Amino acid sequence: MSGVQKIEIGEDEGEQRLDRWLRRRFPHVSQGRIEKLCRKGEIRLDGGRVKAATRVEVGQIVRVPPLPDTAAPATVKQAVSDADAAMIQRAVIYRDDHLLAINKPPGLPTQGGSKQTKHVDGLADALRFELDEKPRLVHRLDKDTSGVLLMARSRSIANALTKAFRARDTRKIYWAAVAGTPSPVLGTIRFGLVKAPGHGASGEGEKMVAIHPKEVESTEGAKHATTDYAVLSSLGTRASWAALVPVTGRTHQLRAHMAAIGHPIVGDGKYGGSGQENLGDGWGAQLGGEISRKLHLHARSLSFEHPVTNTRVTLTAQLPPHMVRTWKMFDWSEGDVPDDPFDVEDEV
Repeated sequence: MSGVQKIEIGEDEGEQRLDRWLRRRFPHVSQGRIEKLCRKGEIRLDGGRVKAATRVEVGQIVRVPPLPDTAAPATVKQAVSDADAAMIQRAVIYRDDHLLAINKPPGLPTQGGSKQTKHVDGLADALRFELDEKPRLVHRLDKDTSGVLLMARSRSIANALTKAFRARDTRKIYWAAVAGTPSPVLGTIRFGLVKAPGHGASGEGEKMVAIHPKEVESTEGAKHATTDYAVLSSLGTRASWAALVPVTGRTHQLRAHMAAIGHPIVGDGKYGGSGQENLGDGWGAQLGGEISRKLHLHARSLSFEHPVTNTRVTLTAQLPPHMVRTWKMFDWSEGDVPDDPFDVEDEV
């Protein structure tokens, strides 16, 4: 068991989450243990209480409480299986010397957590290719959301891309099948979001609740959120193909916002009423029949400035199988819609 340590954040360690910094320094300490130590105030940053997700800066001092010197045998890191390595390598849609991107399958978490044993971060060793370091996450997608997920192949590139995401210098366009047809067909949703508590020891069932923009400042924990949407095609009043742009990046923002305007994303049991049939009123998230009950939300494209070449890069990910089947059933064709329906150039 080590004693209390006070460690300074090094020159090449800034702009990363505290929990990731700790896991690299103390790989035998679990994520759950780190989060618990932060909640209890035993891990401190510059003398103050801190959350596991707080980003550290060069020169800050982290107080680390006494920790066990070795990991228990049950927590020894397991190698990536050949099958999992092949799966995650097949998902790669872009790679150069500095970064790579995958088309994340639905159902695969981006990071580990409660009861999550397989996730992108844990499979990243299989994405080293010719480099010594495994690629680093710079943003995330929900477990059931598929699509473009960008990773950095060095710490310096991770820092640059993280800053770009935080400064909103990236552009993300999602495709979704939603219940009903939003009106107007092109609009902006500005409901604030606040987390509603779940139940159980791990807070199961936590979800975001939409509130009027005017109530955000007076509601504890609430944050402003903005989503642009465009209807690309519709099936009468029963369902629509929508493009969604999260102007802000709140937890479950797209799902909560679409549900708030009465048009939840198809297959969204958390926000759309998992047991309900949509009869054309734009409420229930399950269409029934042959339509998959999986979430129909896909990160279709990501545009950003390459941190080394300074050129604009746009990456596109193909729809997952369950959404391909739905698109075929509704006779929706990818070639019939613009890459960016929000990019309207002035007519000459």
